[in-house]
Amino acid sequence: MNLKSTPNNLAKLEKIFEEAKYILRYEKGTFNSGYCILEHKKVVVINKFLNIEGRINTLIDILPSISLEEGFLTPESQKLYRQVLDNRAAEDAADAAGENTSTETPE
Repeated sequence: MNLKSTPNNLAKLEKIFEEAKYILRYEKGTFNSGYCILEHKKVVVINKFLNIEGRINTLIDILPSISLEEGFLTPESQKLYRQVLDNRAAEDAADAAGENTSTETPE
């Protein structure tokens, strides 16, 4: 998703997690992907050494993988959440189409 790397956009993404009752923490540690999700406790831990762009991209990566109830989100958060999900679906479809064409062997 092409979301500008601004503190305001980061705050909007953080608000989605807050409204979904997830605790969002920025901690230091050795994270392979920049984050760790503790599903049973609804805690998301982000590497605190990531810059704003890295934090935004990480939160965008996490959103489709967690389960949340859209009814708890404000209309503004619902709109951004749907944009993230739609963009992820489009990227997945494009990746799948690219794999289908690249795996064909020329004769």
